[in-house]
Amino acid sequence: MHHHPAPWPLGATAALALISAFAALSGASAHANPAAANTPSQADEIAHTVQDGDTLEGLAKAYLADPRQWPLLQARNKVANPRRLQPGSIVWIPVRLQPAESATVEFVHGAVTAQARASDAAAPVAKGGKLDEGTALQVGPDAFVAVRLADGTVVRVQAQSELQLRQLRRRGRAGSVQSVLEMRSGAVEASVPPSAESFRRMEIRTPLAVTSVRGTRFSVEMAASGQTTASVLNGSVAVQSRRDEGVGGGAPSASPSATSMLAPGQGLAVATDGTVGAPRALMAAPDTSSIPASLGDASILAINIPTQPGAARYVAQVAQDADFTQVLRHGSFANGQLRWKALDDGRYYVSVRAVDDAGIAGLPAVQPFTIKTQPVAPFHQLPAPGTIVATGTGELQCTSVPGVRWYRVQVATDAQFTAPIKDEQRLSECRLPVTDLPAGSYFWRMASLLQTPDGQPDQGPFAPPQAFAVADRPATLSAQSLQAQDGDTTVRLNWQGQPGQRFRLQLASANDASFDKIMLDTVLDRPDWTASDLPAGKYLVRIQVLDPSGLQSEFSPPRQIRVGSGISTGSGLPVSTSSGQPVGRP
Repeated sequence: MHHHPAPWPLGATAALALISAFAALSGASAHANPAAANTPSQADEIAHTVQDGDTLEGLAKAYLADPRQWPLLQARNKVANPRRLQPGSIVWIPVRLQPAESATVEFVHGAVTAQARASDAAAPVAKGGKLDEGTALQVGPDAFVAVRLADGTVVRVQAQSELQLRQLRRRGRAGSVQSVLEMRSGAVEASVPPSAESFRRMEIRTPLAVTSVRGTRFSVEMAASGQTTASVLNGSVAVQSRRDEGVGGGAPSASPSATSMLAPGQGLAVATDGTVGAPRALMAAPDTSSIPASLGDASILAINIPTQPGAARYVAQVAQDADFTQVLRHGSFANGQLRWKALDDGRYYVSVRAVDDAGIAGLPAVQPFTIKTQPVAPFHQLPAPGTIVATGTGELQCTSVPGVRWYRVQVATDAQFTAPIKDEQRLSECRLPVTDLPAGSYFWRMASLLQTPDGQPDQGPFAPPQAFAVADRPATLSAQSLQAQDGDTTVRLNWQGQPGQRFRLQLASANDASFDKIMLDTVLDRPDWTASDLPAGKYLVRIQVLDPSGLQSEFSPPRQIRVGSGISTGSGLPVSTSSGQPVGRP
């Protein structure tokens, strides 16, 4: 998602509180609900309702893991007799006195830095690293980090986000965990495991919002304007407006009129003036059934989905795991054409959500897929697309790929290759005679194969299919049709491209694998190239994709082309000597 850091408002006039339905409806006063506080300082305190037999020493042991700290509770609550507390009264427990916890970095991708204290320099975070209370995280434009809190909550911090681990504490020696995270920009997704512990607390705060949940999966996003949106996938939450709150950022009002319920599968938006939108159903999950099981484009990661009525845009992520704790790519897209920089070969998952006109992200559609780009497929060379080949003649030719052991060439009567009529799987050269094909329309495609250490073939993706036709030769042939013809050499290449893409093609000699001396460097508007003025010999060609999104691929691995002498038979086949060399012009 493309987020832009929003300035921290000096006078926040409204906020949102999402409070778990269990907490909102149980009426329990002893758990850490910020709505129970009535001053800014008490927002970081626990309200304990005194029971018969409670003492300050016992409360210090239960909450602070140290009975010797009872004088601190006495000073905070102005208790005259620490051994005799009034049942039903409230004793405030400052959270800062509780044992500190830490968080763990589960996964990190890209530029993510942390500052343990405001005076410290920002340092890169690493997987497995510990993050102490007060640490501020900065996540770069193409980055992602997943953090696991002490209670098992997983917080997924999206790109261009700032998040501070404001509070990481535990109730007593082994009690429930209390975590408060403060967002300053960006977006966060959290998975909070269920818990029956009434003292458990998990909050994500923004300048205009507070989310306080348990046992749910939800997301919070801040727009550049400061507008806050929330989507709830699992669990019910209550929503409270804080528009009447002062600049000091105290607790939200507990007025029932300011509370509305969000059921699972619902979301809402809070405007910058504090207006809480009505709960609405999340948009349906997009249709991802057309995403291929395997993608083979080495230049760019391109996934297309059909658009949805009512969708203003789409947000999508690509991760290594189905829980999306290991996100490698993300983005916000105006339509169903999702584009990213290429990824290494492997198995991945894509998650796509439609965003409605209020900016609320809908239900996610998750689809597994595989990227298999290596070894790269050759380019089609001859015949040109749509060419008619005479029956009994002709050969399919494609470029060779350096380092490849074999080539696989298929011919079929349909572009889906449901029943190939030719399937040669271990060709040492990328060529296949088609002299035995009857007249008709055909498609052909090819793939490269490496040899694994144990001798097995490792096939790369097929090139996109290309059409050609076979037709009967005329009944009578003129003698001139078999004569050698003088003419300029012509090389034709073509490949597959996405609409709107341009291509940069470079040419070098066959022994210049590093392209130190580039013979041709040109930009093409179409995915094909024709050259008719090259001297006979062997060359290397490589191509870079220039996508309309502004992304540029790496140069493709080089393919080798062979330019003939310009003398050929009437059927288009090159004339060679007995040693196999092309015959030159006299």
